Amino acid sequence: MKEYKEPHLVEMKRIGESAFGYISIGDSKQIPYPIKRAFWTYYTPESIVRGRHAHHLTEQVLFAVTGKIIVTTETADKKIQTFVLTEPNIGVYIPPNVWHTMQYSHTAIQLVFASTDYDAEDYIRDYDQFLKVWGK
Repeated sequence: MKEYKEPHLVEMKRIGESAFGYISIGDSKQIPYPIKRAFWTYYTPESIVRGRHAHHLTEQVLFAVTGKIIVTTETADKKIQTFVLTEPNIGVYIPPNVWHTMQYSHTAIQLVFASTDYDAEDYIRDYDQFLKVWGK
């Protein structure tokens, strides 16, 4: 049987006040792994659902820096969770072995901190294959 962690919200400390603005810092206290890669998506049409994959090894924390992102996760035991990201200091942790999709408002900018460098072999892009590899 495969062991895995659950998807969950990650809150970064928010420093500042509305009169001057805010800063949030991601460090080893909030991100549960060393960050190897950062990437961002933007100008995604609202009708597009991105993601539609799982990872063998990669852990990620996804943030909506602006706009709104709806993240849906499914674990191998078929537990489905929906996270609505609208605050730039609150992200969602996606562990390995978790199928996930994202849908964006047009103004959304998604920032992702990943635990691995890009490797196409780390992706499971076929849902039936995901169930075959990780299903119980």
